[in-house]
Amino acid sequence: MATIGLDKLYYAKITEATNGDESFGTPIQLAKAIKADLSVELAEAVLYADDGAAEVVKEFKSGKLSLGIDDIGSIAAEDLTGATIDDNGVLISSSEDGGSPVAIGFRAKKSNGKYRYFWLYRVKFGIPATNLQTKGDSITFQTPTIEGTVLRRNKLDGQSNHPWKAEVSEDDLGVISSTINGWFTGVYEPSFVVTP
Repeated sequence: MATIGLDKLYYAKITEATNGDESFGTPIQLAKAIKADLSVELAEAVLYADDGAAEVVKEFKSGKLSLGIDDIGSIAAEDLTGATIDDNGVLISSSEDGGSPVAIGFRAKKSNGKYRYFWLYRVKFGIPATNLQTKGDSITFQTPTIEGTVLRRNKLDGQSNHPWKAEVSEDDLGVISSTINGWFTGVYEPSFVVTP
């Protein structure tokens, strides 16, 4: 179903254990969302046999996330890009900056009034783009855009896979209300019934 809106943009810091498994901090609202563009790059292999394609494998390689936001505050910029806030409260960006990956969550309103919810488990952001323009006869808003690379998790899920995204629509069959109600209180962790 088509989406007609975007809001509730959150990020959560990641802490990695010695084995690389991630745990997530409490989600923090990032900014007011204007636009989110997600593109995915796949690794693909084709096995040819008997003069034709016998098998095709397509796996997630990485993704690109471009967020248009109303503003990126200094604390969020520090958390996402690795810039630092000095003793006078000024955000200082340096050539050595390289922020740590974070989880990104948001929701998109569908045309039926229900919402589709997302968590991207590991996104490493670069320096936000800045667009400035003098005020002329009319007012034109200039807003920042921040781009990040979407990566898979280090931590295996209950099916021994490395998830990179969680996505659910609140009107999907079998979705329990506590999943939707708690979506932004913590980063969603996959849940699978273990069968013997």
